[in-house]
Amino acid sequence: MKPHLLLLFLLVACTAKQEKDTSVLFATEEEETDTLQYYDLHEIQSSGTIIAGTLSGPDTYYEYHGNGMGLQYRLAEAFAQSIGVVLQMEISPDTTSLLQKLKQGEIDFIALEMPTWQTREDEPLLRGAITEWWKPDRVKQIESTANNVTVTVKRRMRPVMQDASHGIISAYDDLFRKYSSSAGWDWRLLAAMSYQESGFDPQAVSSMGAMGLMQLMPSTADAMGVPRDKRFDPEQNISASARYIRKVSQSFSDIKDAEERIKFTLAAYNGGVGHVQDAQTLTRKAGRDHQVWQEVAPFILHLSEPRYYRDPDVLNGYMRGSETEAYVRLIMNRWNQYRGSARSYTSGSTPAPARKSLQEGEYKSVVKPAEEWVPEE
Repeated sequence: MKPHLLLLFLLVACTAKQEKDTSVLFATEEEETDTLQYYDLHEIQSSGTIIAGTLSGPDTYYEYHGNGMGLQYRLAEAFAQSIGVVLQMEISPDTTSLLQKLKQGEIDFIALEMPTWQTREDEPLLRGAITEWWKPDRVKQIESTANNVTVTVKRRMRPVMQDASHGIISAYDDLFRKYSSSAGWDWRLLAAMSYQESGFDPQAVSSMGAMGLMQLMPSTADAMGVPRDKRFDPEQNISASARYIRKVSQSFSDIKDAEERIKFTLAAYNGGVGHVQDAQTLTRKAGRDHQVWQEVAPFILHLSEPRYYRDPDVLNGYMRGSETEAYVRLIMNRWNQYRGSARSYTSGSTPAPARKSLQEGEYKSVVKPAEEWVPEE
């Protein structure tokens, strides 16, 4: 090798070695963070979030009206609060997947049975914190409410129809008519939905946090831009609900039959788009028509059975399908009643008087599971 080429080679080699040596000594904070393979308790607290993995089910974790439910979820949430972080739940179809996610650092612990929540070997501080926090009476404290999914609503019921002889459904018929085009629905369908949700009480509040005539959840009200001080306002509530209905309906735009699409939209408004789409997936797998509600409804009901909600193609897990199936059926029945009693141009009138309470001057009611509701004559 010629002398000048040898000198150049040695110079490049020395430079590369120097860069390699100094890259560790002068690594940036971001580079050091990237080399951290797993988090233990201190890193979890610094991040502000702890990720729990579990299986979907009524005793583990599922979503109901946008809220997390299930014993393991409630326990994990209480533990997260005790260490000052927010809980994030990840569901898997089986324990093998859970163990793989734990090994790869995608979740921080597995929440299946207490006191045996599983952590990685390199998480001694997290494991110690769980052991210190857990007491047998914690399960008893949370167990009583973890699976209590009866929705309670404080409301004053109005009649199912304010003035049948004149075709007046409610005091809010003008608003239902005004915003029905935003939903793309018949105004009487909006009215039927409102009665199922709130009994036409604009001040109705559910134990799940839903508000007003259409029982808007706080997250939905935020997404629709409703100011916090306007969420019980009838016009704001109906307007936001109509726009949200339109948005939900777009998830089923492939369903060409308008009335079939209404049924799917109602189901998703009650039970969530993801769960309805899971039922459609199961319907397709069974070789049935996933765009016909009568074909899909049985699989909505099946999503409360482990064989179905733990199917690898089901992405959103367990749901209380009986409520959603009945919700659709009863609103459709009431809509048919309203179409037979109220003309398309009927407008609202003065509010009907609220029924008086028989309990110390305050009317409180419990929303029964939808399957217990029957349309009033």
